[in-house]
Amino acid sequence: MEITTLNARRLNRILLERQLLTRRHMMPAEAAIAHLVGMQAQAPHPPYTGLWTRLADFDPAELSDLLTTRRVVRLGLMRGTVHLVTASDCLALRPVVQSIYDADLYRNATHGLGDSKVDLDELVAAGRELMAERPMTAKALGLALVERFPDEDPKALAHALRSQAALVQVPPRALWGRSGQAACTTAEHWLGRPLGTETAPDATLLRYLAAFGPATVADMQAWSGLGGLRAAIDRLRPELTVYRDENGRDLFDLPDAPLPEEDAPAPVRFLPEFDNLLLSHANRARVISDEDRKRVFTVNGIIRATFLIDGFVAGMWRLTRSGGTTTLDIEPFREPSESDRSALAEEGSRLLTFHGADGAEIRFV
Repeated sequence: MEITTLNARRLNRILLERQLLTRRHMMPAEAAIAHLVGMQAQAPHPPYTGLWTRLADFDPAELSDLLTTRRVVRLGLMRGTVHLVTASDCLALRPVVQSIYDADLYRNATHGLGDSKVDLDELVAAGRELMAERPMTAKALGLALVERFPDEDPKALAHALRSQAALVQVPPRALWGRSGQAACTTAEHWLGRPLGTETAPDATLLRYLAAFGPATVADMQAWSGLGGLRAAIDRLRPELTVYRDENGRDLFDLPDAPLPEEDAPAPVRFLPEFDNLLLSHANRARVISDEDRKRVFTVNGIIRATFLIDGFVAGMWRLTRSGGTTTLDIEPFREPSESDRSALAEEGSRLLTFHGADGAEIRFV
């Protein structure tokens, strides 16, 4: 059977469709978060903009309500980074990615346990007991744990507990218009349910393909942070369709997933910092060039807010507030056409309205 080759432009349009970026969808925020298999959220507020750019009439109060009613949570998952996920995904996904945290436990150069001989079972039991009383910041948790485990580094103890227990950050952290310290408790205590028992990645990879496919095994590993996924794909192969990219690499996909053509419309879209659209493939050429990626990805791990023109990253943006004035700075990497410049201004005005800054200044810099 002849295998279809998908060029970078068609892969772009397919990715935009699956990432809910070809049009704004009439979809509850909780359903969108589930479809996206979570949203990277190491900074607390970017997911609000990420949902606004994908959903019709998104109200930030909807996400705040989901957080306070414990239907979505923030915790470390894929790639060892904080993600915003539904409660059920929190319980299901954390066991699947546990090996990431096990590998980091002793090797982390900053807060790893190193040569410590602390009993992990005792440490986790003590930490669970402490956080059942109240949510705790990493600093408070480390200081409390060191009372039970003298001669240990309190930062390493807190880091080890985050590694070996699923710790969720609780409100008011990440509520719209509010701030709060990153205080944590265990997912089981917060949600009143146990973690899942399935550690095989098979079901998770199928969901990844629905939101990010078609994809290579290397893409799946880049998104998840997991290694050794070839065995899982071999198990799943009878359920999958296989395409190829222009370099001859196998792209695995769900047989009934949408495959828009390369000339499908792609509206201007503003993406927040850390959007998974830019982080979930080993080969990111389907959405950003290598040259532009060096501008967006900083050496200290910050992924800047970007905008798309014709489906591809074409520049960065930022909101600044000074003296009661809000300014949206739009920084194109290349001079946009007049129509693209107009579309950026129109979409930028909607972005400012979403952030409660009607009539603020828009500058092209």
